[in-house]
This record gives sequence, C-alpha cells and structure tokens, in this order.
Amino acid sequence: MKKTVLIIACGALAKEIVELQRLNGWTHIKIQCLPAELHNRPEKIPGAVRAQIEAQRVHFEHIFVAYADCGTGGMLDKVLAEYGIERLPGAHCYEFFAGHVAFQEMAAAEPGTFYLTDFLARHFDRLIKKGLGLDRHPELMAAYFGNYRRLVYLSQTKSMQLDAEARAHAQYLGLEYLHQPTGLGHMQHDIGEHIVQWRN
Repeated sequence: MKKTVLIIACGALAKEIVELQRLNGWTHIKIQCLPAELHNRPEKIPGAVRAQIEAQRVHFEHIFVAYADCGTGGMLDKVLAEYGIERLPGAHCYEFFAGHVAFQEMAAAEPGTFYLTDFLARHFDRLIKKGLGLDRHPELMAAYFGNYRRLVYLSQTKSMQLDAEARAHAQYLGLEYLHQPTGLGHMQHDIGEHIVQWRN
C-alpha cells in the first residue's frame, strides 16, 4: 500500500522541515533529503531530484519538492512539469524564508547581498570556505565576493551563538552585517498549503 506524501527536500532544509512536521502533526509525510552540497553545483539538482522521483513514486500517492529554483535556471521546473509535481515558490530558499515581499525589498535595497540561513551559518566552513576552495586559495575571495556589499542573516531560530557566527562570517568576507529574523511561518505556509490537502 502506498504511503501518502513524500517531500523531496534540500538537505539545507531538513532541520526546519522536521520541526514543522513535529509542530503541525504532519504524520502522513516522509522526508527524503538530498545533499546540501548540491547548491555548489546547481546544474546537478534537477537530475538528483529526477532520480528520487523515479525511485520513490511507486511508493507514494503524492510528491512535493522542497526546493526553490536554486540556481537551476528553470531546469528543475522542467523536470517537475514532466511529473506534475510542485515545488516551493521563489528563486532561492531565502525568498520563502523571508517572504516574497520582504525578500524583494531587501534585494532591491542592496543587490549585492549574500544571504545566510541557520543551516549556512552552521556549515559555513564546510560549504563556503572549503566548498569554494577559499581555505586553500584565499585569492579567490575577490572573484567570488568582490561584487557583494553586505551579508544578511535570515534566522529561523533565536540563537545568540548563530548570530555571533553569522557576524563572524560577514567579517571574514569583508561585508556589512544585517540580521533579519524570519522564523518558519512563510515556509510553513508554503509547504502546508500543499500537503494538508493530502492528509488521510
């Protein structure tokens, strides 16, 4: 017998989705996460999502994809259209964390903004320093971040430690620092409006 709902999610969202599942009693869903490192190679995201859909769709009545476009240039949407599957709205996860209007306002105020979430603040060294090779080749800093002016930390939880870490990351990158709490409300809405209708 098929289970009800599979959420194929970016690994960078795993903690938040599990928390939403707990808070909302979403016992009818299973979460399958893909490696967060795919964000450094966004061209690989559509293929990785397709592979999960093909492997899992015989076991589930419904599938939802917890990715934004995430730099795939519309290629993820092309894959999902083949299966009639929907995803989270927006170009980046920052948009559904902050809310569309607030994100557009921040982006317009300073186009040269680098964003962090709780996950990226925790795993900055692995995904940014090591992932982009800055630990081995600091001369690449200007190539990656020369056009950025500020770092905005979009926090999903209240954590003085993460705030301090995010501030240190901004200093490392030579960027101005802004902390913008977001909570999980926008993400809860965007996921919930899809999966609640599939509750048994």
